[in-house]
Amino acid sequence: MREVFVRSLGAIYVFAFASLSVQVLGLVGADGLLPAHDFLAAAHRSYGAEAYWLFPTLCWLSASDAMLQALCAVGGLASFGVVVGLAPALGLSLAWSAYLSLSVAGQAFLSFQWDTLLLEAGLLGIFFAPGGLWPRPATRRAASPLVRWMLWLLLFKLMFLSGVTKLLSGDPVWSSWTALGFHYETQPLPTWTSWYAHLLPTGLQRACVGFMWLAELIAPFAIFAPVRVRWVRWVGCGVMLTLQLGIAATGNYGFFNLLAAALCLTLLDDDVWGRLGLATASETPARPPRGARIARAVAAACLLPLSLLAFLGESGWTPRALEPGGALSWTRPVVASFRPLRSVNGYGLFRVMTTERRELAVEGQTPSGDWVPYPFRWKVGAPERVPRFAGPHMPRLDWQMWFAALDPGRQERWLMSLAHHLLSGTPEVRSLLGPGPFESGPPQAVRFVLDRYRFTRWGEEGWWSRERLGPITRPLSLPVSRTRGPRGDVKDRVAR
Repeated sequence: MREVFVRSLGAIYVFAFASLSVQVLGLVGADGLLPAHDFLAAAHRSYGAEAYWLFPTLCWLSASDAMLQALCAVGGLASFGVVVGLAPALGLSLAWSAYLSLSVAGQAFLSFQWDTLLLEAGLLGIFFAPGGLWPRPATRRAASPLVRWMLWLLLFKLMFLSGVTKLLSGDPVWSSWTALGFHYETQPLPTWTSWYAHLLPTGLQRACVGFMWLAELIAPFAIFAPVRVRWVRWVGCGVMLTLQLGIAATGNYGFFNLLAAALCLTLLDDDVWGRLGLATASETPARPPRGARIARAVAAACLLPLSLLAFLGESGWTPRALEPGGALSWTRPVVASFRPLRSVNGYGLFRVMTTERRELAVEGQTPSGDWVPYPFRWKVGAPERVPRFAGPHMPRLDWQMWFAALDPGRQERWLMSLAHHLLSGTPEVRSLLGPGPFESGPPQAVRFVLDRYRFTRWGEEGWWSRERLGPITRPLSLPVSRTRGPRGDVKDRVAR
């Protein structure tokens, strides 16, 4: 079981670093949308020496393009070593350090829940992986039961919180079991299978919501089944895996579903893997070295209480002792001090369902005065274009454009930066979009336009029906201000 999880975690890291390597310069490079150098310089001006802990990243040494690419390369190579069995504990340590550094430097573009989930699982993986340069099954010491339980508790936290936060949100589409009537159409990056799923009968969609409640609110408790009835744990694993498969089959969520599935697979013991023909030679039951035992005990003593506090915070139930003035109120600054490491987190996916799909389009003006849309590779655009699978690749600008359509003002800083770079023809930023117009030169002006989309029905042409809501900015031309804050006023740019 340990070998399956550790190698799976290494493979997920490989996907994450490979995906980011082709985007990082356009996102946060020197000529990117939110340059890491500018962000760190502003952080240091605001916080002084404290910024080094609040924003832990190796990019303090250098935030150059070469450093960003080197972090992707080192993290990817170390992760690949984990996949092939080379220095797993060391490789996961390097991968975690590199990904934390990139997550901090990546700002809004690396702030998704699966980024923090990878860091949290990756930190536990360091203590779970076998030591040594090239550990062989016959010479490995037994996996730590303590760390195994910490992985199971992470899985419980991820799944149970994803369900309970939906209940606590008070969203009527969840309580009425009608959420899937909106989800497939309004999720950030739909696929062609989403179209078919959206047209399923209402009764079947309600049944799928019921299965989701089963997978998120009930199945996680199978983790705590006694060893004598461990088949209960296997059934729980199967239910949670089925949910992850369904999500991955009808949407683009990068490596999230793979990571959640890897955590689920830790519930299967070596007997199951042996029946599948995937078990390796038995590991020696000898106790690990004293230093390793101390390191794991210290890690557990720090991470378990913090994880419990994160769980309570997301679940909406806070004991009086944790409230201001309570006996345990001193834990609040302790939790805050560990938050920069992004490795002890709360979770709650789709706690409020979006019921209408709005898309923010970017249009450029040709010399003749026509407005032509910039195509994205995966974001919803032309109604006749087939919604595609992105695989484990995470197209981060495409994802952020979905959030920008919900609240353009909140994303103003990088949207104005995007306009600036498109007008300047910056190749690093232009490469984040799909091939299309203005390959030979930048446009005269750009503007942002809001559209409303819905899936077509049987017999209608195309995949989407689009309704133009209109421009939300005046035509923008150089110079475009990029100095406003992330929630800056956009009234001066709103078209009237």
